[in-house]
Amino acid sequence: MKHVELFTDGACSGNPGAGGWAAILRYGQHEKELSGGEAQTTNNRMELTAVIRGLAALNERCSVLITTDSQYVVNGIEKGWAASWKRNGWRKADKKPALNADLWDTLLNLLALHDVKFHWVHGHQGHPENERCDALAVAQYQQLKQ
Repeated sequence: MKHVELFTDGACSGNPGAGGWAAILRYGQHEKELSGGEAQTTNNRMELTAVIRGLAALNERCSVLITTDSQYVVNGIEKGWAASWKRNGWRKADKKPALNADLWDTLLNLLALHDVKFHWVHGHQGHPENERCDALAVAQYQQLKQ
């Protein structure tokens, strides 16, 4: 199984507001940058979208190390929140609807296709790939605001 590194970030100008997402896929010496944006979104939606788009770009089952500065994404998966919400019809423990259920559902389905581990990093602390993803995501929402 190929080992792939996936670095992701999402950014928003206003929350909600114009947003951007970015992902860097690395396999050996090969690297691919992906990015995009939405005119009206939230930071959490962009963080989820970055991971989804990165995983969706893989053509076969891989071992993937996802590095992100999003505690929302990491905790949603590693603490089992998203799986629990799904089991409960996309309701949280307080019976309120889970936010971003559409994206969480897509992410859970993609995660089932791969052997995935998460690595959380502090944002804006000099991690080279996190900084590059941030720059790409910000550039995407800045284009939307022009």
